[in-house]
Amino acid sequence: MKYLIIGLGNVGREYEGTRHNIGFEVVDYMAYLNNITFAPDRYAHTCEFKYKGKTLVLAKPTTYMNLSGKAVRYHLNKHNIPIENLLVVVDDKDLPLGTLRLKPKGTGGTHNGINDIVTVLNTLDFARLRLGIGNDFAKGFQVNYVLGKFTEEEKQQLRPCIEQSVEIVKNFVTQGVDRTMNLYNKTKME
Repeated sequence: MKYLIIGLGNVGREYEGTRHNIGFEVVDYMAYLNNITFAPDRYAHTCEFKYKGKTLVLAKPTTYMNLSGKAVRYHLNKHNIPIENLLVVVDDKDLPLGTLRLKPKGTGGTHNGINDIVTVLNTLDFARLRLGIGNDFAKGFQVNYVLGKFTEEEKQQLRPCIEQSVEIVKNFVTQGVDRTMNLYNKTKME
C-alpha cells in the first residue's frame, strides 16, 4: 500500500527557512531520518521509503505554493495512490506557533496552496496536517510574515513540533486519520 505525503512550500533559496515552507521542513526531516534524498521528478522533488510494510512517497512540489494541486494530482496518478492515502503537510497562520492539527477534510480557508489542491482534485476530502506558525503581523503584512524567516527562538520552539509531525505521519499511515487525530490533536506543543 502506498501513501503520498506532500509537504507544501516554495522552491528556491530565498524561501528556505520561511514560515510558508514548514511543510518542506517536515518531509525533509522524514527523509533525513530515513537516510534518503530527494530527486527531481515531474512537478516535485520526491523520494520514497518503506515503513511497516507501507510505501511512503514524500514530495515537495516545485510548482510554487499557489499551484500545488498540479503536483498532487500528478503524483497521486503516477503512483496509483487513492486520495484517502494522501496527507498534505502545511503551515497555518490561524494556529498559534507550535500547534499541530490533523484534519480529515475541509476547505483551505485563506491558504492558497490548499485551495489550489481542492480546486484541482475537485474535492475537500483529503487529510492535511496543519502546523501553526502564528499570526504576529499587522494588518496588510500577512505576505511579509508568511514569507519571512523564523527567528532563532521560533526555530527552537518548532523543533519538537517537526519531530511530532513525523510521528503523526507514521501513525496516519498505520492507524488512519481518525485514530491519529484522537492521539495527537491537542493544544500547543510544550
